[in-house]
Amino acid sequence: MSSTSVPPPALKTKGIEKSVWVEFIQLALEAKPLNLGQGFPDFAAPNNVRKALSKVCMDAENVLLNQYTRGYGHPRLVNALSKLYTQEMGRPIDAMNEVLVTAGAYESLFVAIMGLVNPGDEVVIIEPFFDCYQPQVKMAVGGVTSSADWKLDPAELAAAFSSKTKAIVVNTPNNPLGKVFSRAELEMIGDLCKKHNAIAIMDEVYEWMTFTGEEHVRMATLPGMWERTITIGSAGKTFSVTGWKIGWTIGPSNLLAGPKVVHQHSVYTCTTPVQEAVAIGFEEEIGRRDSPDCYFKSLPAELEGKRDLMISILQDSGLHPIVPQGGYFILADVRDIMTKVEVGGDPNEPKDFRFVKWLSRSRKLQGIPPSAFFSDEHKSIGEDYIRFCFIKVTLMRLLYSFSYMA
Repeated sequence: MSSTSVPPPALKTKGIEKSVWVEFIQLALEAKPLNLGQGFPDFAAPNNVRKALSKVCMDAENVLLNQYTRGYGHPRLVNALSKLYTQEMGRPIDAMNEVLVTAGAYESLFVAIMGLVNPGDEVVIIEPFFDCYQPQVKMAVGGVTSSADWKLDPAELAAAFSSKTKAIVVNTPNNPLGKVFSRAELEMIGDLCKKHNAIAIMDEVYEWMTFTGEEHVRMATLPGMWERTITIGSAGKTFSVTGWKIGWTIGPSNLLAGPKVVHQHSVYTCTTPVQEAVAIGFEEEIGRRDSPDCYFKSLPAELEGKRDLMISILQDSGLHPIVPQGGYFILADVRDIMTKVEVGGDPNEPKDFRFVKWLSRSRKLQGIPPSAFFSDEHKSIGEDYIRFCFIKVTLMRLLYSFSYMA
């Protein structure tokens, strides 16, 4: 054996590829396209939260706001979250025991899965899914079972549950599809969780972004489900500050015990001044909750207009969008355009990956290939589509990009 050899990576990481974001963020840096791929706004966050962070960082009277804070969540923030979700969930939320603040919702998902899933357990994931779900379950040495299609098939979903099922991950509103799960659908999922003694891990980061006629129903509010539900939220999505990386997990203290251990021995604590600023933002929004100026109301109203503009642009360009009920992503069927251009690339790659790379370099427009949101056996379902993000002020540049392909 060579003296320069080193031990291999842990087996739990074997077979887990780099995420779609690593590749396409690098491509965006190189090609400099109109970036409608990543889910972040290209406009300023609300004044109140930005001013709050500036004030906190420059506060010479309270110097401790730039030092470590409580590991499970800054006191002011967990109290604000407790007040908000006590209203949302119709039950008292214990700030010190039923709230965990994390480094973004991404970490909330990670600590939930690592803290709850044992080797041999199975986790049900509904496709299409945010791409980190499956790798995180695999790193926890759990098994993934999936339910794949644009529709939630009760029989298919029920068949995915078994005596090995530890949890199901549900994202509503869904990324990338924009589906808002109905009360009846969530009740069906809840009944399966109760039948199989499984936990519902609810990724609700787009909770405030539902459009006219849609209702965001919280799994934790359904009969018998608080006891077996973990709810995940995001300051990045709530206040349009994705770079701040503050998330939270809410649930009964016994379900948070494992995730807290993982958080404590990895991230330990999140940035104090950012938590303080987010807390201030929540306090102000709670205070004007019934006003149209409340960001929880003004943001979805603005997004609905952007969604409708995006739909119009895509349809005028000969594409076929799937109208989202919530969130800020839209899937567009691009088969007609794919037949008109020669995209080249590695023939072993999914065709949506090759098309998005061509689009980024040749037409200076970037989306995200949706096959990344499916398991290997179902990737073909997403290959005829592209996911675009419409929480942007630059949507009209789409017309220029598509005019050369129509």
